[in-house]
Amino acid sequence: MSSLTVPGMARPHRWLRAHPVAADALLALAVYAIVLIGSFAGRGRAAHAPGPWFLLLCALACGALTARRRYPRTVLGVTSALTLAEIVADRGGSPRTQIATAVFVALYTIASRTERAAAWRFAVATVAVLTCAAMLFGVPPWYSPENLGLFTWTALAGALGDAVRSRRAYVAAIEERAVRAERTREEEARRRVAEERLRIARELHDVVAHHIALVNVQAGVASHIMDSRPDQAKQALAHVREASRSALSELRATVGLLRQYGDPEAPTEPAPGLGVLGRLVDGFARVGLEVKVIGGPGEALPAAVDLAAYRVVQEALTNVHKHAGPGARAEVTLARGPDALAVTVLDDGGGGPPAPSPSPEGGHGLLGMRERVTALGGTCAAAPREDAQGFRVHATLPLRGRP
Repeated sequence: MSSLTVPGMARPHRWLRAHPVAADALLALAVYAIVLIGSFAGRGRAAHAPGPWFLLLCALACGALTARRRYPRTVLGVTSALTLAEIVADRGGSPRTQIATAVFVALYTIASRTERAAAWRFAVATVAVLTCAAMLFGVPPWYSPENLGLFTWTALAGALGDAVRSRRAYVAAIEERAVRAERTREEEARRRVAEERLRIARELHDVVAHHIALVNVQAGVASHIMDSRPDQAKQALAHVREASRSALSELRATVGLLRQYGDPEAPTEPAPGLGVLGRLVDGFARVGLEVKVIGGPGEALPAAVDLAAYRVVQEALTNVHKHAGPGARAEVTLARGPDALAVTVLDDGGGGPPAPSPSPEGGHGLLGMRERVTALGGTCAAAPREDAQGFRVHATLPLRGRP
């Protein structure tokens, strides 16, 4: 409604909305003026002027409209009673039904602010009472235009109020739907941000855990043989440099996902996958972990499945290197079916005292592995082997997306 307000009337309109009692008082004065003008203009020159009785009844009926918002039913009853009093008091004469204008306003208020069934009951009762009184005590004959006009205007006031109430309910429903939709969009945005943060956290953990473990082992080897075998120490340091370079490259690619669109330094390198599994295995072989690969992915995999399978193998081999002990051997099996890719990583527990094995519930690495696989609709299980020698990680990744 504010869009329909005349620009010059915006301030008075806001003031009237903020002061409803003053607005109703102005409405009562306007209705009183309309009633007086109609009573004088509708009687002709030969008719007598309205008497004090009529003026008093009109003043009382219009004055009751100042309370129409707080006591709508009472106001309707008062205005209807005063209108009936005017019609009955002028019985046999020419009653001035212009006083019913106050009834029209009161009935409109009830119809626009009350539940539909109750509003129509009040409207039907008011129309019936006033119309019957006008036909019995009003201007003869009973079907005179003035009597029929009273019926028409009373019914029209009820219908107009019902239409306004329906429009208000429709606008309120639209606004509520818009608020709900906005809230849903905000919740969806927060959910996607949370999922993206978890995904990036998994990426960072996989990159850091794998490469830092290799750097740690090679640095320890270099420190141990620096004096006795400097050539091998230099080779170990070269491996440290290569692992560090790979870690920085993958970190740059992962962190680059946080850049805004259009940043010139955003990385364009593809994410790692099973196509570079040989390079991953060679990296572990250089630090003393023997890895055997059985099978392969076959045809090209979906990008998400390819990355998840690579990260599962990377995390599992990193745990073997950290927990299985010296001399451990690992076996990676890739079995592609018609609908899923199965990835299994086994280790034999090594030949020496192992470090503490990861719990089946897992730390951040195993937890991130499960979350990554579950996000694709697959399953992931990690537990000690049945013979208590070594650990087993098995993941099943569907090739057709999450069901």
